[in-house]
Amino acid sequence: MSDQTPAVYGGQAVIEGVMFAGKHVHVTAVRRKDNQIAFFEVPKKPNAFLTSLKKIPFLRGIVGIIESAAKGSQHLTFSAEAYAEDETSPEEAAKGKEKKERWNLTMILGVAVVGILSFAVGKIIFTLVPAFVEGLIFSQAFENKILHNLLEGVIKIVFLLCYLWFISQTPLIKRLFQYHGAEHKVITAYESGSELTVDKVQKFSRLHYRCGSSFIIFTVIVGVIVYSFFTWDTMGERILQRLLLLPVVLGISYEVLRWTNALRDIPVLKWLGVPGLWLQLLTTKEPNDEQVAVSIASFNRMLELDRQSNALKS
Repeated sequence: MSDQTPAVYGGQAVIEGVMFAGKHVHVTAVRRKDNQIAFFEVPKKPNAFLTSLKKIPFLRGIVGIIESAAKGSQHLTFSAEAYAEDETSPEEAAKGKEKKERWNLTMILGVAVVGILSFAVGKIIFTLVPAFVEGLIFSQAFENKILHNLLEGVIKIVFLLCYLWFISQTPLIKRLFQYHGAEHKVITAYESGSELTVDKVQKFSRLHYRCGSSFIIFTVIVGVIVYSFFTWDTMGERILQRLLLLPVVLGISYEVLRWTNALRDIPVLKWLGVPGLWLQLLTTKEPNDEQVAVSIASFNRMLELDRQSNALKS
């Protein structure tokens, strides 16, 4: 075990690889068809305005989501293009650049749906559709608004679980979720002070308190609570209210995620983060050794570049 508290790092799974965000750089490593590991490195460009916003509680969550989606799309694109290139036969490649671009666009759009749906467009869909469905079914059953909110939350969770289960049945997404598990294992191993070898990393859990999947489930729980402070008379008012309160729900949920992560070592309070861990049983899969090796390679390269940047600034 290390005597020093390790830095807090995050990442995300991409097609056939993992991206890790360091202090000074974002690094993606992907496994190519020839079994080589290719890297994509994007230095962070300091932004004083965003840095100041990320110091403000409740607002920093919104800024973080937008920033993560913007930066993550670059790495998703890199992995999609690498995958498309590997899956394109020499004969198909010879047919011209236009066909390759169409294939890449298809892959990129597919990955974007999985990677961004939960945090942007998908959050709106999973906010409005359950409210509409609950109102359609139960609007005349009773008047208790808190009970309506609870049922809306239940419907939202059912929709979310069905969606995650459905996409996890496809081979591409299943492998994406395996890399998600590999990402968590590496971060947990590092935070535990373990040596980053495949054998040792594989011993750690694929679940992690700080995961975006935990954030999703917290938005459902926080939404039920926040919505209970407001009332509505028509479905239109209810839908508009959900849209206006969405930034509030996201901001509070981010703080709850940070709080539960900080309390995860306290015997009783650690159970606050369990709902998020349960959801990760769907959004992560056990990775194989090759996938863990890619994740380790990405993390080590990120650490190396971060140390180089620190050395240059010192």
